[in-house]
Amino acid sequence: MVMGVSGNCLVLIVKAKCKGQFCCRYWLPFVSLTMSDLGCSLLIISSSLFAILTGGQMSPWCEVVSLLKFTFITSSIGSIAVLCVQRLIGRASTGSALFVVMVIACSASWMTGVVFGSVPVVFTWIRYDPAEMLCAVFWESSYSDMLIYILCVFAICIFLPLLLICFCSLLRFTRFCSNDNRDDEADLSAVTPLLVSSYMLCYTPFAVSELILLGRLDLSAGPSWLRTLSSVMSYLDCAVNPLIYCSHQDFREAVLGLFGIKRKHPSEPVLTAVTTHEL
Repeated sequence: MVMGVSGNCLVLIVKAKCKGQFCCRYWLPFVSLTMSDLGCSLLIISSSLFAILTGGQMSPWCEVVSLLKFTFITSSIGSIAVLCVQRLIGRASTGSALFVVMVIACSASWMTGVVFGSVPVVFTWIRYDPAEMLCAVFWESSYSDMLIYILCVFAICIFLPLLLICFCSLLRFTRFCSNDNRDDEADLSAVTPLLVSSYMLCYTPFAVSELILLGRLDLSAGPSWLRTLSSVMSYLDCAVNPLIYCSHQDFREAVLGLFGIKRKHPSEPVLTAVTTHEL
């Protein structure tokens, strides 16, 4: 929680105060992803910690936490998908017309999360799960309702952005290999492959636990250790992303400069010796 809050707040401060010290052409998805990670760190992880200390969560905060968690998950993968699209299109995606489309896409990922996160709240499918350490969706009556809901969530909120990420990454890799048309590696978007890999790794336990639920006709949840792992890994993703940004040299130097730490650049070569050769 401390890493997520401090790291993502630092990212926003660096973006606002040191924007001239590093290149970030595609700032929209980065800001959206950072806001999602910061919201998860401030609201979800802290609520999970409080639930552990008090032995549960009370309504209506229980339902709010469940809704927000799903919103942050969906907005995160949506922001990464928009970033991949912008990297594929290039500088043209920052123009007025296409930029409006990117804003709509980022906003749609947030709204989609709110809509699908509200469905379990409306149908009172939410209760506290000690294994996940927060309120989650539980199914007690209808397998068909659970099947339809999870399939819709995976198809719209997870599969479509994931398909877009894979498609854009493949096209960009093909263009990189064939035409040697490389984006400027000085741009912060160079960390996109690391962001994609981190998201896939951290949310794999969550996806596996949901798939296990689909295969159980008795509506029993997955193993408790897997549900705990899914929560811990999703929390980890919020704290890891700022570290991924700092893997970029220019961004890292901007962070150091914010704290008054100036990195010494190598000086010009100095003549230290002369060697003579006899002909």
